[in-house]
Amino acid sequence: MNIGNNSDTGRAFSTIANLPTWSLQPMRMLTPVRNLLVGVGSGIFLSLLGVGLLSAGDPSPAETPRSAASPGSGISYRAERIPEKPLSIHVVKVDRSRADLVLATTLAKGTVFYLTPLSDQIKEMSAPALRPQVGINGDFYRTEQEPFAGDPLGFQVSQGELISSAHTNQPCFWLDGNGQPHIGVVETRFRAVFPNGKSVGFEINEERPRGTARLYTPRLGASTKSLGGREIILERQGTEEWLPVKPSHSYVGRVRAVREGGDTKLVPEIMILSLDLELAATLPAVKEGDTVRLSLATEPSTEGCELAIGGGPTLLRGGAMPPYKAKDERHPRAAFGWNETHWFFVEVDGRQSNLSIGMKLPELSEYLAKLGVKEAINLDGGGSATLWVFGQVVNSPCYGYERNTANGLVILKKDVTRREPD
Repeated sequence: MNIGNNSDTGRAFSTIANLPTWSLQPMRMLTPVRNLLVGVGSGIFLSLLGVGLLSAGDPSPAETPRSAASPGSGISYRAERIPEKPLSIHVVKVDRSRADLVLATTLAKGTVFYLTPLSDQIKEMSAPALRPQVGINGDFYRTEQEPFAGDPLGFQVSQGELISSAHTNQPCFWLDGNGQPHIGVVETRFRAVFPNGKSVGFEINEERPRGTARLYTPRLGASTKSLGGREIILERQGTEEWLPVKPSHSYVGRVRAVREGGDTKLVPEIMILSLDLELAATLPAVKEGDTVRLSLATEPSTEGCELAIGGGPTLLRGGAMPPYKAKDERHPRAAFGWNETHWFFVEVDGRQSNLSIGMKLPELSEYLAKLGVKEAINLDGGGSATLWVFGQVVNSPCYGYERNTANGLVILKKDVTRREPD
């Protein structure tokens, strides 16, 4: 199926200002939209007064939509139905020129060791001067059935803090120190240098396999959950830069204690360098008062990066689909991308034969290109695929409820102080 050239695309298509009173099918366990007031870039809004998005029924595009006029918000949402496939697609566009609309990443309960629905993560982002507007689920992660449940598999940076190491050969999305967006593979070159100059590579806030080293920060959770090994507890050395750690920075830690055995408690203001015993036997011993230098270098440099989230594969590069390996399977999908003027949040429902069968990844690339997206990355799909707009989940998750996820990508609206006229 070539979605990019499908003449039927858009047959049951509308902006949120023109959503008809028919439904996309019930979301079973999700709360129906009862009174959703949404501003869009075209200056139109829709108040769904108990009709709508989530009530049962067949699409009837000829029905008169409910709409009214309102000042533009820089954000637009549209829902597209292709009944004969069937497909249900949700698209949010955000004006990149709006300084009051900023990107951020979420983290379930603020720790690696946690999983919560995207809606809960977004609520935690609310602050007096920051109001969530749009959110989409983020990276692939380790599920409740796995060790280190909640661990994002890829690179994550939140408000400048390095949360998670990059996943080998998998791309991520990040903003550089100048606020410019990138999609690509970030390689971690992290090293711990001991007093005698010998060094060892490590990853951050990840499970420690045999023969490896890991650096754990308080962002991980209550303890390291490591099995055995040697754990070097580090604290700030004098006035040196310390927590929260940032990518492409270096730190000097003073050894507070060395502990044999794993699962050391994590408390504020310490980091723990955890070594597998086989590896520890090849490294110099350290004692209280020694210093260990930690380099968090990446390739390319992510100096000044305030935001990053993992995913993959890269779906578009310069408006064209790059080569990537993908299984010939349809699933619910989530993606993020941009062009010169807008950010795009896209979700495709799936695994629901009466609503939407999902997309194959090449189809998703084609669809994004048709929207005018130039650069795009695939995010976690399947049961995780969730799109939240102005306080409401607008898609139909395939399990009938929001799945617990590790992180997400959101748009926050900053309150801008207006200067009174002279």
